[in-house]
Amino acid sequence: MNRDLLDLLPDERAQLWNFTLQLLENHYQNSEKNRASPSLDFRKIKDNASIYDFSRAIPKTDAVRHVIESLRQYTVHTTHPSYFGLFNPRPVFPGILADVITAVFNPQMAAWSHAPFATEAENHVIREMAAKFGYHRPQADGTFCSGGAEANLTAVLCALNRYFPDYATTGIQSLKSHPVLYCSAEAHHSVVRAARVCGLGLQAVRHIPVDSSQRMIPDRLLAQLKEDLENGYYPFMVIANAGSTGTGAIDPLPEIAAICQHYDLWFHVDGAYGGAIIVDPDQQNLISGIEKSQSITLDIHKWFSAPMGTSLFLTSDSAILSQTFRITADYMPKEAHDMEVNDPFAHSIQWSRRFIGLRFYMILLMLGWDGLRDMVRHITAIGSYLKEKLKENGWHLANETALPIACFHDPDFSTDPLFHSKIHQKIIESGQAWISQYSVNGQPNLRACITNYASSRKEIDDLIVLLQQARNSLKK
Repeated sequence: MNRDLLDLLPDERAQLWNFTLQLLENHYQNSEKNRASPSLDFRKIKDNASIYDFSRAIPKTDAVRHVIESLRQYTVHTTHPSYFGLFNPRPVFPGILADVITAVFNPQMAAWSHAPFATEAENHVIREMAAKFGYHRPQADGTFCSGGAEANLTAVLCALNRYFPDYATTGIQSLKSHPVLYCSAEAHHSVVRAARVCGLGLQAVRHIPVDSSQRMIPDRLLAQLKEDLENGYYPFMVIANAGSTGTGAIDPLPEIAAICQHYDLWFHVDGAYGGAIIVDPDQQNLISGIEKSQSITLDIHKWFSAPMGTSLFLTSDSAILSQTFRITADYMPKEAHDMEVNDPFAHSIQWSRRFIGLRFYMILLMLGWDGLRDMVRHITAIGSYLKEKLKENGWHLANETALPIACFHDPDFSTDPLFHSKIHQKIIESGQAWISQYSVNGQPNLRACITNYASSRKEIDDLIVLLQQARNSLKK
C-alpha cells in the first residue's frame, strides 16, 4: 500500500489545508450572512448527499467544497447570532483548534498509558471544575461524556451501584425491593431514557409536580417518598434541575438536598445548561445547594461554547466511578498497572473515545475563568434585554427565570396553539432567525434562548421586528 495515497504528499496536504481553512474561515467570519434555517426540500437534500456513488475518487478540493457548501446550505446555523433556539451555541475558536489537534494526534483514551497527558489534562479540568461547585478537590472525581444524556445515565448507574452492591453482578431482577428515583415534571427526557437503559423501567421514575415557576415542589417530593416507603419501594435517588431545558427553571436545591440527606438518597443535579453560572460570582447563588449533591451534569457544549459532544459528569465520591465501571480485560495495555492511576475504560460508560476534554482544556488555557465569566455575563445581559423588549411590545412572559430563556405568547391568543405555531412557522421560513415552541403550564408559547456569545442587541431588535410583523399579519 502506498502510504502517500493516504497521507498525501506534503505539498498536497498544504494545498488542502489552505483551501479548507480559507472556506472555513470565510464561513466562521461571516456566519450571520447565511440563512439561520435552511429550506427543507427533502428530495433536493437527499439527492445532494447522494450525488456521488463512490465508484471513483473525485478531486480532493471538489470533495472539500462539496461538503462545506452542502453544510452551509442545508444546516440550521446554530452559529448564527439570530439563532435563539436550543442550547447549541457558536463554538469558541480554542475549542475548534482542540478538535483539529485531537484529530491529528488521535490519542486512544481507553488506557492511561496510551494517552497519559490527555488523561491527566482531563483529570485536572475535572478537579478544578468540581472545586468550582464546592466539591472537596481530593475527593472529587468525574469523566468527560458525549453529552448530558450520557452524564445523567452515568449518575443513575452510580447511584444504583451505591445502594445496590449486587446490581452490577446479578442485575435488576435479583433485587428484593423495587428501586425508584425522583425528578421534576420538567426534567430532561434523558432521565426517563436512563431508567429504561439501565433496566429500571419507566415505572421506576416518579415525576414530582412543579409550581407556577416550573420548580419541583419539595413537599410533593416528600409526600411521594413517604408513600413509596409505605408501599415497599426503595427510593434511592433524586434528580433536580439547575436550569431546565424548556423554561430555565432551577429547583429549590437546598430543600431537596436536606430531604436527600434525611432519607439517605443520592442527590444528582442536572446542571447541563444552568450549571455554567457557577463561574459568575454575581449569579452562582442561584444554584446554592448544588455543593451538597453527590453528582452533577454539566454540558460544556452549551453555555461554555465548546464544540458539540462535550459534557462532564462530576461526583463528590472518589470511588463510585471505579465501583460502577471497573472491569478487567486481558488485552488492554498493562504498562501502568503499578501506578496509582485509573484507566478511563474502567472509569466510564465509554471504552475507546475521543480526547473531548481537550476542548475545555484549551478554552480554559486561552480564556481562563475570567473569560468564561464574561461570556456568561454577556449572554445573561442579552437575555435580560430580550425579555424587556418582549414586554415592551405586548408579549407575556410565561416563565420566571434569571437565565436567558424567554417563553412568551400574545395574551390575546393565550389559548390558541395555532396562532403561535403560525408565528413560529413564519419566523423559521423567513430564514432570518430561529426560535422554538414550548408549552408552559399547558399553555402554548414561543421560546427564545440566548445561546450565542455573538448575539447582540441588534439581533434582539431584529427578532422583535419579525415577531411584530408575523403577529400583525395574522391579526388582520
